[in-house]
Amino acid sequence: MSLTVPVILGSVRRERQGLRAARFLVRQIEARGHAAPLVDPADLQLPLLDRMYKEYPRGEAPEPLERLATLYRRADAFIVVSAEYNHSVPPALSNTLDHFLEEYFWRPSAICCYSAGQYGGVRAAMQLRAMLAELGTPSIPSLLPIPRVGKALSEEGEPAEEWLTKSAGRFLDELTWYAEALRVQRQSGTPY
Repeated sequence: MSLTVPVILGSVRRERQGLRAARFLVRQIEARGHAAPLVDPADLQLPLLDRMYKEYPRGEAPEPLERLATLYRRADAFIVVSAEYNHSVPPALSNTLDHFLEEYFWRPSAICCYSAGQYGGVRAAMQLRAMLAELGTPSIPSLLPIPRVGKALSEEGEPAEEWLTKSAGRFLDELTWYAEALRVQRQSGTPY
């Protein structure tokens, strides 16, 4: 069963390394026959959160928000690609996520975190887990941390280390299981 899994990138820095991880994951998901549209806050240029998408009168939300709402409503799961800024979630990621709420409901998420150092961004991932659960898109148990991201992946997202493809495979197997299970449940109805 084909899935739609938006890959939400969390950084807008000029020389951001997360784009490598996002490209890698988009390619891995597409190789499985699923759609993996990249959600890039640098391209979206979303305003700082003043009003959530749902708070705009129907048809009056800025075009990037309308486009994302349409994508998110047809999504089966989300992958969030997060750096670690000051041991926390990057502000661009928080801003991108916080514009929506109901569009995430009853869909699983998965966290790919990365860093230039040896910890792979896991401190931010722990905070992100709580945030995603509160948004209604709880994360799967597994993480995909990528330490030394600049060496692990090329600019185009090609892995330089064999472990990464194997780890990503297990990570995506788990996300696929949750996405398929929750899609069946959404089709038969949700609690509200």
